[in-house]
Amino acid sequence: MHCYFLPSLPAIINNKKNFQKQNFHSKLHNRLYNYVITMQFYDQIGKMALGSRLRRLSEQIAEEAFQVYKLYDVDLQPKWFPVFYVLSEGGEKTISTIAAAIGHSQPSVSKIVQEMVKKGVAAENKAGIDKRRNAISLTPKGMELTHKIKDQYKDVNIAIEQALSETNADLWKAIEEWEYLLGQKSLYNRVKEQKKQRESAAVEIIDYTRKYKKVFKALNEEWISTYFKMEATDHKVLNNPEGYILKKGGHIFIALYKNEPVGVCALIKMEKGAYDFELAKMAVSPKAKGKNLGYLLGQAVINKAKELGGATLFLESNTILKPAISLYQKLGFKKVVGLPSPYERCNIQMELKLK
Repeated sequence: MHCYFLPSLPAIINNKKNFQKQNFHSKLHNRLYNYVITMQFYDQIGKMALGSRLRRLSEQIAEEAFQVYKLYDVDLQPKWFPVFYVLSEGGEKTISTIAAAIGHSQPSVSKIVQEMVKKGVAAENKAGIDKRRNAISLTPKGMELTHKIKDQYKDVNIAIEQALSETNADLWKAIEEWEYLLGQKSLYNRVKEQKKQRESAAVEIIDYTRKYKKVFKALNEEWISTYFKMEATDHKVLNNPEGYILKKGGHIFIALYKNEPVGVCALIKMEKGAYDFELAKMAVSPKAKGKNLGYLLGQAVINKAKELGGATLFLESNTILKPAISLYQKLGFKKVVGLPSPYERCNIQMELKLK
């Protein structure tokens, strides 16, 4: 009986010659050394390589699964197994039924079925459950495999249970947790949030000065012209922001991203009516989308309105601007009806109570 000892990882990596002198069989030596080098790579690159590491593990399991099938003389491809198992339960199944049962796409299932049909393990019957869709079932050869594979089921299940018992973490439960978590919020959306937070840290909200007059006008003209048309009130405000907004008790904010002005928003003092201030003329450059600028500008306007003693904040928009409406709701605005609008494009009004 041989006893194999694995030295510390640094010793292995830093002194390959000594490692090669260990009393290992050559195949085991190569596997262990390759394992150590691979683990060093993944330790260096960190959790960014999650997908690559899972793929590596999946490929290793798939390769060994292929050997297991050969061990039991079962003529199946490992990737066929989920489809084969569903069909082994008996009866004809459609592609969509199989796909729903195993959580694969229909094209993926269809491709596997075609491979199984070509191998003589499965058969298609167009006059089956629904004449418009192919019904899939196992052939006599496939049914024979369902009996032949039973011992493999038992042995594989016990082997995996033993492997799981030798680990500190239950891989099966961990996979279930990850599938659930990613179902609630995808990895893409989680990364997107981190990107937004990181880029938001480079955003600075500053007060308007006259040097930003052209930027204030250009950004507003850009978004208005993209979705609607410029109106008389737009020209009036954008051509004279100092007179129309600032001198009447309002305020204008500029969003800088890495010192470049890429967003604007105004707080307009309302002269009469139920509202004290209006959030208006919010515009963000397309090249700065996804950096949380709208939210940061909105918060700056809200805080300024509170600072000036405002109790209510009003805004107008259009329902085709779904991201904007979503932003306003996130800021706490709620839909209201009532005031006449100076803009043809506006079909929704919202308010925020500040006190």
